Amino acid sequence: MAAQSSTSSRSRASSHGRLLLCSHGEKPVLRISGMKENPGRRFWGCVYFEVQQGCNFFRWADPDTEVEHAEVARIRKKLSMMKSRTKAAEWKLKVVAVLGFFGWVGFLCLLLQSWSNATQQCVIPLNLI
Repeated sequence: MAAQSSTSSRSRASSHGRLLLCSHGEKPVLRISGMKENPGRRFWGCVYFEVQQGCNFFRWADPDTEVEHAEVARIRKKLSMMKSRTKAAEWKLKVVAVLGFFGWVGFLCLLLQSWSNATQQCVIPLNLI
């Protein structure tokens, strides 16, 4: 019955181009793990597993997870470094924006003060006659 389940298939069992055979001399069947530790992970198993005396043939069909874990760890470290650089750049940009804003406000104040001094009427009467 297990050999006919929907989680099994008679796909070509190969690992890096080699034909896999179990101890019975049969091509293993591609199955999907239902265990808590590896749910949904694909593996090659003996054709006679749960039907007759199986030979305990077992091989993961998915890529080596240790290599994937190292790659994921490297990418996460790189992502963390990029996030910290981004935060630093954002902080610098905010500082420059605030300084630029206050610089323009100061410039406008000086410009208005100079304009008001130039247009201000003389309060001292000049009676030359």
